[in-house]
Amino acid sequence: MNVRDSEAVEALMRAAGHEKAASEKEAELVIINSCTVRQKAEEKAVGKAGNMIAAKKLTGLMGCAVKRMGADVFKRLPKLDFAVGPRAFGLIPRIVAEGRFPRLELGEDVVPEGMDAHVEGGWQAFVTVLLGCDNRCSYCIVPDVRGHEYSRPAKEVVAEVAALAGRGVREVCLLGQSVLRYGVRNPAWDDGAPGEAFPRLLRAIAGIDGIERIRFTSAHPKGCTDELIDVFRDCPKVCRHIHLPVQSGSDRILAAMGRRYTREEYLAAVARLRALDPEFAVTTDVIVGYPGETEADFEATRSLMEEAGFDNSFVFKYSPRPGTRSAALPDDVPTAEKERRDQVLLADQEARGLARNARLVGTVREVMVEGPSKRNAARWSGRDGGNRIVVWDVRDGVPRPAPGTKAMLRITDAHAQILVGEP
Repeated sequence: MNVRDSEAVEALMRAAGHEKAASEKEAELVIINSCTVRQKAEEKAVGKAGNMIAAKKLTGLMGCAVKRMGADVFKRLPKLDFAVGPRAFGLIPRIVAEGRFPRLELGEDVVPEGMDAHVEGGWQAFVTVLLGCDNRCSYCIVPDVRGHEYSRPAKEVVAEVAALAGRGVREVCLLGQSVLRYGVRNPAWDDGAPGEAFPRLLRAIAGIDGIERIRFTSAHPKGCTDELIDVFRDCPKVCRHIHLPVQSGSDRILAAMGRRYTREEYLAAVARLRALDPEFAVTTDVIVGYPGETEADFEATRSLMEEAGFDNSFVFKYSPRPGTRSAALPDDVPTAEKERRDQVLLADQEARGLARNARLVGTVREVMVEGPSKRNAARWSGRDGGNRIVVWDVRDGVPRPAPGTKAMLRITDAHAQILVGEP
C-alpha cells in the first residue's frame, strides 16, 4: 500500500511539472513515505527525514506516522517543511507549489485525490480498492491512522484497470488492508445485482482484455467464502495465491487480539482453498510474544502453521503501539524469548517451504517474467501463479525473454524460498 501511495505521488508530481531526481544527492525535494505499524519502521522514517533536513533538502513526510503523531511531528522534526497523512497525499503538489511551510494536512477520512494516478510504463500495477480498516484488532494501529473503511466504486476501479491495460499493464494487484471486506461498509456496486462485492469485482476485471494476471492482498479468513473460491475455480486470470494473516494459533490469544475467528475456522478456510487445488499457495503473518502468550500458546501457533502448510510466513515480534488496546497490557514476554520463538518459527518455515516446493520438482510452471535475478544477473527470474519465485539460466546467444511476457519452465530444483527451472 505504501508503494502504491508513493507511486501515485510520483505520478501527481510529474503531472505538475516536476522531474524525478536520479538520486537523493541530486534532489531538491525529498518526500519520505512513513509506516507506523511497528516502532522501528516509524523511527527509520523519522531518522531519514532528519538526515534530509540536515542535507538542506526541501523535506516532506507523508503516511501513517504523520497521522499518528499529528502536530507533534514538528516537535520531533522542527525544520520539516510539510507533513501529510495517508489520505492527504494528493495535496502534495499543491503544498509544494504554494510554498507555505511548515504545513500539516492529516486528511482524516477523505478519499485521496489522485487515487488513479499511475506512472507511465511497466507491465505491473497496484490498484487500491479499499481504504482504511474497521477490524480493530487489539494490537493494530492501522484503523487509527488509515481511517474507516471506504470501498471505491466498482465502476471506477474497473475503468482504472481498463486504462492500465490500454497502457500495456498485464498484471494488477488489488490492495486493501482487509481487501475481502470490499463493499461491506459502503456499497461498491450501484446496480443492485446479487453477489458478494469482491468476487464480482474480480470477475469484472478478469473480463478486461490485456489483463493476464490478477492478485490481491491482504485477506481475512472470514472472507474466504464459497463465492470467492468459485472465482478461483472459474477465472484462470485470478492467481491461486492468498496472503491470509493468522497472527496466532491459540484460540485464547486470537480472542484477546480481537481477530474474530477461531483456530478451527482458520484451518477450515485453508482447507477449502486446498480442496480446490492442493498447490494453492497460502502465505501468512504471525506475531510472537503477544502479551500473556504462554509456551502452550506458542506451541499452538507452531502446530497450526504445520497443519496449514504455509508456503511462506512473515514472523514479527510483538511491539506495543500507542493507543491500541493491547498497549495497556503488560508487555510481559521477555525480548530474548520473543527472539527465540521468532527463530523457531522461521526455522520451521524454512523446512516447510522446502518440502512444499520440492513437491513441484518435475512440474511445468507458467511464469510471468520479471527480468534478471537480483542475486545473479546471469539468471532470469519470474513468478508462477502461486507467487513463487522461479529462476533459470539464460544461455549465451539465447534471446532474453522480455519482462511481462510468459515463459513455460520445468522445475528442476527447489529451495525454501525459490524454485529453479529450465525452459
